[in-house]
Amino acid sequence: MTRRFARSRAVFLAGTMLVAPIALAPVLTTPAHAWKIVFDPSNYAQNVLTAARTLEQITHQITSLQNEAQMLINQARNLTSLPFSALQEIQESVQRTQQLLQQAQNIAFDVQQIDQAFQQQYGDVSMSATDQQLVADARTRWQNTVGGLQDAMRVQAGVVGNIDTNRTQMSELVNQSQGATGALQATQAGNQILALQSQQLSDLVALISANGRADALTEAERTAAVEQGREQRRRFLTPGGGYQPGSAQMFNGN
Repeated sequence: MTRRFARSRAVFLAGTMLVAPIALAPVLTTPAHAWKIVFDPSNYAQNVLTAARTLEQITHQITSLQNEAQMLINQARNLTSLPFSALQEIQESVQRTQQLLQQAQNIAFDVQQIDQAFQQQYGDVSMSATDQQLVADARTRWQNTVGGLQDAMRVQAGVVGNIDTNRTQMSELVNQSQGATGALQATQAGNQILALQSQQLSDLVALISANGRADALTEAERTAAVEQGREQRRRFLTPGGGYQPGSAQMFNGN
């Protein structure tokens, strides 16, 4: 009985050892269909669409940043000041012309002085004035006329002298305007061109004024000379003591 029991136990243990791997095989071995990748077209399309939209947003942001950078660059250019200025030379030209007008001889460009001079020198000839006074007044008027003509020619010379300077300034300002990098430089160049044109107009006004002054003095002298001629003729024709003969000596009393 003991030997049979021992033999049966050995057979049972051997059978158990053979059956154990087979029983454990389904547990330890992973089926092939468990690692198969499942493709979802709808999910894939949604992911691609989301990625495309994200990329589009990033592209828009990059474009916006580029536009803002370009805008800042343009603003910097528009705020860049013009490196050239002709204002000092223009002001000097104006001052030269003004100095010539202020150096007007005898009768200056002053309303009160003009009224006073015409009242004293170009008004009605006084009947009580002596012949010497009439001659002196006529000489003063002649000096005024000559001085006015000289002043006009000096202003003409000054204006002509400014032409070459104006030509150089205009050429430089036009070049600066055409080569302007921004709106501010173009505006400043345009303003300086307007200032140069204003200076040229000032020269023209000064020239017209000087010539008009000379013409007015010439005409005023002519009118006063006619009036003085009438007075001298009247005195000559007015009856008086007549000619009084007197003794005369010739050849040293011989």
